[in-house]
Amino acid sequence: MSQTNFQKLDVYKLGEKLADEIGNIVIKWDALAKDTVGKQIIRSADSIGANIAEGNGRGSYQDHRRFINIARGSLYETKALVETGLY
Repeated sequence: MSQTNFQKLDVYKLGEKLADEIGNIVIKWDALAKDTVGKQIIRSADSIGANIAEGNGRGSYQDHRRFINIARGSLYETKALVETGLY
């Protein structure tokens, strides 16, 4: 299967790499950490690439822009959770 436009974007590739790395770290945490912060950081990290992809599939510039802004928000959320010091 060939790549779609968003899959060629460096920002998408970095978002997916970040999500994979976070998942590999969280899987090693104890049950309480996984169930609280772990689930949230995985969701926020996964949301970065998902929103880039969804925005790319939207028909209008305004919709595309809105989803890119949501992806940026998810990145900031992920950054804030990383900075809690659980890593």
